[in-house]
Amino acid sequence: MKTKKFVLILQGFAALLLAACMFSCSNQIQQDEGNTPAAGRYLYVAVPGIRNYLGYGGHGILVFDMDDNHRFVKRIKTQGYLLNGVPSNVKGIAVSIPLNSIFVSTLQTLQRIDLTTDELIWEKSYEGGADRMSISPDGKIMYLPSLESTFWNVVDCETGEIIKKIEVGRRAHNTIYGFSGKHAYLGDIAVPYLHVTNTQDHTIMKRVGPFGNGIRPFTVNGKETLAYVNVDSLLGFEVGDLVTGEFLKRIVVQGWEKGPVRRHGNPSHGIGLTPDEKEVWVCDGYNMRLHVFSAQPPYQQLTTIPLQDMPGWVTFSIDGKYAYPSSGEVIDVKTRKTLLTLQDEFYNSVGSEKMVEIHFENNKAVKAGDQFGLGRVTE
Repeated sequence: MKTKKFVLILQGFAALLLAACMFSCSNQIQQDEGNTPAAGRYLYVAVPGIRNYLGYGGHGILVFDMDDNHRFVKRIKTQGYLLNGVPSNVKGIAVSIPLNSIFVSTLQTLQRIDLTTDELIWEKSYEGGADRMSISPDGKIMYLPSLESTFWNVVDCETGEIIKKIEVGRRAHNTIYGFSGKHAYLGDIAVPYLHVTNTQDHTIMKRVGPFGNGIRPFTVNGKETLAYVNVDSLLGFEVGDLVTGEFLKRIVVQGWEKGPVRRHGNPSHGIGLTPDEKEVWVCDGYNMRLHVFSAQPPYQQLTTIPLQDMPGWVTFSIDGKYAYPSSGEVIDVKTRKTLLTLQDEFYNSVGSEKMVEIHFENNKAVKAGDQFGLGRVTE
């Protein structure tokens, strides 16, 4: 009887200990959720940012402190649910500094979230769905593509209301708003041309190409004179002149073979310019690598970097120190070394094709990078 009584006491103590631990962990997570950055540089990662796979970080916006070894800071609750209650694919992420807001697009909706309170300001649905958007440098206007339909919506960032609809091609997908604020660049998967708009009246003013196939991820330099483009079926990239509209060069990755990929249906889905515009980094899905090239003719292939998973995107920190492939590594751009892999509050690996750097002062956003790996030499 004494032994049985002792066992019951031990079980009761263990239950109390477990409850206390769960309360402590829950309390810590709640504290993390309410911890708005007062100052510093942070990486905001929207998930599920690889299709709708919750195994790459779950659901929400994960925030990492770039100045503290990319330590996990908090998880911001987001919306974007399907009718069955399952989180929808995140399609894009962008920031408006004047509005102190971060925007997340999913298959059906666009969300605006306050960067100080982490509260949802609004969520709107758009006919034709939503894809990877881009915001004007003044933070007022967004170009929001439909979900691989024929058009882009020009949207007021404050209200979410549609200003204009631009008919372009057949499968609207990726969007870059140039640093000058004068032009936006629209990529259609089914068309071998990159479309350029005049942002004064939101009309198509030029086509660049033809490229070798439909336009996949692309990037532009800071002066908006060159585009570096992934196209269907190519392990590599192509270059186009944004001024003349001419196709310039096709560059094929050497020493590596194409093969079947698990996502995107394309050998190279993901390309970025280092901010100093000295290098082009290209994703290789089958071989799970990043291939690094000189960004100047003849576009010499420099090296290759192994990754832990299939990459579908790559971007860079504003200062050019870090590369962020969607497979979750943080890579030192200079040494090519993987410094760490992003982990959430449960120490699970995080991966996403939708992430952006944000700088804070006095609890407000003062500067932001871009989900695209853009060149930043503007003079």
